[in-house]
Amino acid sequence: MKSNKIYQASTLQALALGYTRPVVTVGELLEHGDTGLGTFENVDGEMIVVDGVCYQAKQDGSIVPTSEEAGVPFAVSGFVKDGRKFEIEELTDIESIKQELTLRIEEDFGLNSIHIARIDGWFESVHARAGAPYRSQHVTLKNILSKTLKDFCFERLYGTLVCVYYPDYMDGINAAGWHLHFISQDKTLGGHVFQVSLSSGECLLQKMDRIEIQLPREAAFDTYSLKKASRDEIAEVEQGKK
Repeated sequence: MKSNKIYQASTLQALALGYTRPVVTVGELLEHGDTGLGTFENVDGEMIVVDGVCYQAKQDGSIVPTSEEAGVPFAVSGFVKDGRKFEIEELTDIESIKQELTLRIEEDFGLNSIHIARIDGWFESVHARAGAPYRSQHVTLKNILSKTLKDFCFERLYGTLVCVYYPDYMDGINAAGWHLHFISQDKTLGGHVFQVSLSSGECLLQKMDRIEIQLPREAAFDTYSLKKASRDEIAEVEQGKK
C-alpha cells in the first residue's frame, strides 16, 4: 500500500516562542513535497508552495520566487497529485470553506489524520497578511507580528488556496484545524489567509498517513521551553482567532 508522507520543519510551539532560525533550506523542503506552506528565516513573509515551486509573500502582499538556499524555520510540504478531486460551489467566508473541507475528510473517516488540500478557483475576495523580517531570540511570534504584520485584500481574481489540516491531538506540533495560504494565478499576490470568499473552484485533497519532523539541530533550540507556548496565542496568530 502506498504511503503518503507530510514533511515538517520544526514545530509550531518553537516558532510561537520565537525560534525563527533556519532549520532546513527551501531546497530540502521541496524534496519532500510539491505543495505546502510556512514562513522564512526571521519570519520574513509567508510561504506558499505550489507545483513544486516555493514563493514568498512579502509584507505588501506581493510575491517573489525564492532560492533553494533560503532558510526555513517552520513549514510543511507533501505531494498531493494523487489526491481526491471534487468541485466546490460558492462559499462566502473562511469558516464555510473550512467546514466544507472538514466534511469531505469526515466522509472518509479522516479526522484523526493530516490532510493537504489545494483549491484552484475564482475568488471574490481574499483578506490576507504577511510580515517583514525581524531578527530576535526568545521574542514570541505574536510580539514579532505585532511589529511587522500588514493586512491586505485582493478582489475578483483566480488563484490557489493551499490548506493544511492537523487533528486536535497534534495541537502544538502544528495548528489544530485548517491553516490557509493563498497565491494568485499570475504569481504576483498572496499571503496568510484570515478571510476569503470563493465563487467556485476545484479541490485536490490528499490524506497523509505518515509525518516526518526535522527538529532544529542548533543547541539554541534546547533553550526553549516548548510546553510554555500559549495555545491561545497560537490560535490567534495562525488561524485568526481572538
